[in-house]
Amino acid sequence: MFFNFSLLLFLILFGFQLPASADTLYLKNGRSIEGLIKKEDADNVDLEISFGSMKFSTKQIDRIARSSPKEAELIRREWADEKIKVQQRAKEAELRREHEPKEVSVDKQSGHVKVTTTLNNKIKANLILDTGASLVILSNKIANKLGVDVNDQSAHPIEMILADGRKVEAKMIFLESVSVQDSEVKNIEAAILPEKESAAIPEDGLLGMSFLKKFNFKIDQKNDKLILEKL
Repeated sequence: MFFNFSLLLFLILFGFQLPASADTLYLKNGRSIEGLIKKEDADNVDLEISFGSMKFSTKQIDRIARSSPKEAELIRREWADEKIKVQQRAKEAELRREHEPKEVSVDKQSGHVKVTTTLNNKIKANLILDTGASLVILSNKIANKLGVDVNDQSAHPIEMILADGRKVEAKMIFLESVSVQDSEVKNIEAAILPEKESAAIPEDGLLGMSFLKKFNFKIDQKNDKLILEKL
């Protein structure tokens, strides 16, 4: 008796709360399931659990131990807090994965490094890695595949100097995304060359610094790999 009185005094003084009891369904197969009853009728009971819900036929249930409204409120609060924690952990894990160095297979041709890219999540393009190009530069053919109207008067003109020293007027656009396997950059500047000048660049264009500046990158010459580490 002395022990029980002392324990009660401790709970009162220190404001300690016993864990809230959930609604508990005791099933006829001997199992029990805890949660909060969301809906019930003569045929079914919908039981809310922390990350979803389950439906039971009343024929499966032997008896139900019900929580009080205050206990239900505490449990929902705990679920909400746990959901925030889980989402935060998932976000942190995604950021770690995003910033891990990623190896991309490349094709070396005539001293050039060719990289397979995906533009706007729909168009594949073979671009030559070029640290001397300030922007991603695309051929007129790729622009047509993307549905870009290079003759649109609202497109911003930009003067570019080609490798042979010629100055040409290109059109600057913003791509929704440029992806190299799992490495992606969104809302990225690119330039579209006029049709007659597109032959001056190899493949479908150049993978320039508007993409590359988002990464620490290096080329593994021995294994023909481009290693990208997002900044």
